[in-house]
Amino acid sequence: QVQLAESGGGLVQPGGSLRLSCAASTIVFSDTAGWYRQTPGKQREQIATITGSGTTNYADSVNGRFTVSRDNAKNTVYLQMNSLKSEDTAVYYCYLRRGWNSREYWGQGTQVTVSS
Repeated sequence: QVQLAESGGGLVQPGGSLRLSCAASTIVFSDTAGWYRQTPGKQREQIATITGSGTTNYADSVNGRFTVSRDNAKNTVYLQMNSLKSEDTAVYYCYLRRGWNSREYWGQGTQVTVSS
């Protein structure tokens, strides 16, 4: 079993930045990691992924503003969020996908609110 815990959320003004962290009980090289976000009444949106080899992918809504990274030695995945907009307000969840059956593990989420 893998435990994940997100941190770094909070209230930020439009145009500001935040860095989210996701501390995992363990990360292995072959894991795919990433971030989703969800707002009430909307579908969950996958916004960023990073493979074990470091290949990244982003949703169009965040491409060029958000950067996902990982530090396997620290068992941590990061999401650097710049040029934040009000529509980025959501609960952000990190996940790991592992193994032959692509089992997913999730954190409890962290709230990000972008407002003046």
